[in-house]
Amino acid sequence: MTRLSGRFRTALTVVATSALAGTALLGAAPASGVEGATSTAVAPGVEYTELDIPAAKGVAHAHVLSVDLRNPRVRVDLLYPGAVASRAPVSHLADSRGAVAGVNGDFFNITETQHPGVEATGATVGPAIASGHELKAAVPNGQRFGPALPPGTTTEDVLGVGVDRRARLDSLALDGSVRSHEGRWPLGGLNQYALPEGSIGAFTSDWGSVSRVRATCGTDINRAAPCSADTYEVTVERGKVVSAANTPGSGPIAPGTTVLVGREAGAQQLRKLSVGEQVGVRHRLVAEASRVPYRFALGGYPLLVDGSPLPGLDNTASAVRTAVGYSDGGRRLLLLALDGAPEFRSGLTIAEVTETMRELGSEDAFSLDGGGSSTMVAREPGADTVSVLNHPSGGAERPVPNGIGVFSRP
Repeated sequence: MTRLSGRFRTALTVVATSALAGTALLGAAPASGVEGATSTAVAPGVEYTELDIPAAKGVAHAHVLSVDLRNPRVRVDLLYPGAVASRAPVSHLADSRGAVAGVNGDFFNITETQHPGVEATGATVGPAIASGHELKAAVPNGQRFGPALPPGTTTEDVLGVGVDRRARLDSLALDGSVRSHEGRWPLGGLNQYALPEGSIGAFTSDWGSVSRVRATCGTDINRAAPCSADTYEVTVERGKVVSAANTPGSGPIAPGTTVLVGREAGAQQLRKLSVGEQVGVRHRLVAEASRVPYRFALGGYPLLVDGSPLPGLDNTASAVRTAVGYSDGGRRLLLLALDGAPEFRSGLTIAEVTETMRELGSEDAFSLDGGGSSTMVAREPGADTVSVLNHPSGGAERPVPNGIGVFSRP
């Protein structure tokens, strides 16, 4: 890994206070690159380090996992509770999948105070791929939760790892359609908590049982705008329409069944379909840059590209944050979660996180959800379950919809 510059070498201090820190392998290479620092071996190819980072509003404390993707015993994948519209603590997500470590993931639909009576879905903002399976696409930019996007970025931006075991930044756009004897209509969403105005969205068994009403609320530029008064829902089973309703429903969707939800023009198109009519629905996520299929991908937003911070990154608002980056041409993944203990809760600005990731050796870096969501877990040597390494700022783990899991076989 790239060594830290002289300025950061004196500013970053390794703090060996956790149970993991007492088990460092003799002669282990420091994951942080800090002179004199040692790293803890969590598992083959996975190392853990703690760092103090002096910042504009006080010292921040960082927890860092270094994951060697060149090691054939190591892989990463999406952690999620089995449904897009569902949440669980990172420790539960990791243990349920047998991960040796992990962090929280994308920003998500956490509240619906602006739409009384509408259920918050808990679903994430951006695209998601788990074990090569495409779970969902991105909501419109104006419907996202989280801090303002840096100029030039969108909700379709992802960090992913391909079947070639290389990490990369990319953008995943939805390509899909609904076909019937009435014609062919573009698909505007896949398992999303918010659909573009005038569009049709597809919901599959991956969505879960949460109400689909939220998908018709807000607008492309205003998340808080009222819910649409013009909606329609059609259920397609084995290629045929089996039911229809004026209001989006809830409940589990059976495998092989697709529920189509339309708003405005999309609703008007769906009203043309009759029960028993044959309907074909197709959808896929199209990568803007890579031709290598993704094994895993999740949303957030880019911070660092080719070693250079994106222009316009905020340097005023400090917070507890989570970020991910990679070095060595995508062969080494770096996961960072800040500590939310009271003495460190001032955290870092987005610009400071970006600089920290660069100094840790990241070529590209990506922001994930922060605040009370920031959580890092790992197995202590000899343990069967993971432990929470940082102090979540809310005092306990917040249930989250997804995260990055690190897996290492003996």
